[in-house]
Amino acid sequence: MPIIIRLATKQDVTAIVRLLADDILGAQRERYLEPLPAEYYAAFAAINADSNNFLIVSEIDNKIIGTLQLTYITYLTYIGGTRALIEAVRVDNEYRGKGVGKTMLNWAISKAKKDGCHLMQLTTDKKRPEALEFYTKLGFTASHEGLKLFL
Repeated sequence: MPIIIRLATKQDVTAIVRLLADDILGAQRERYLEPLPAEYYAAFAAINADSNNFLIVSEIDNKIIGTLQLTYITYLTYIGGTRALIEAVRVDNEYRGKGVGKTMLNWAISKAKKDGCHLMQLTTDKKRPEALEFYTKLGFTASHEGLKLFL
């Protein structure tokens, strides 16, 4: 079965939140309820309206099985360069290890290259060593120490 990668629509928000909430870390921060809290739809509208953001889903047989968000950040370093940031990569538990994540990341890498980005970056929680191994196999290197401050 081919994996289809496409931009997310408002109708996909429930499936995306299901994926985000379906692990031990996501379950602590997401509210996967029916109906979803309105904040998710407001966030989707903001992402969708921003030409530097690309929220995608992957699907097989019309079932959403993965998601990620690609964001472009223009800055002064690298002579006014643009970097690509990957966030919120999730694959349905049933489809992990079947090439879905690799397909999505390769789509994002290809798009970022085509759009002139010079660097792609991402973070992964230290509680997800399998994710770190996955990203390393795709060519990412742990070249920097990432820090976060929750506000």
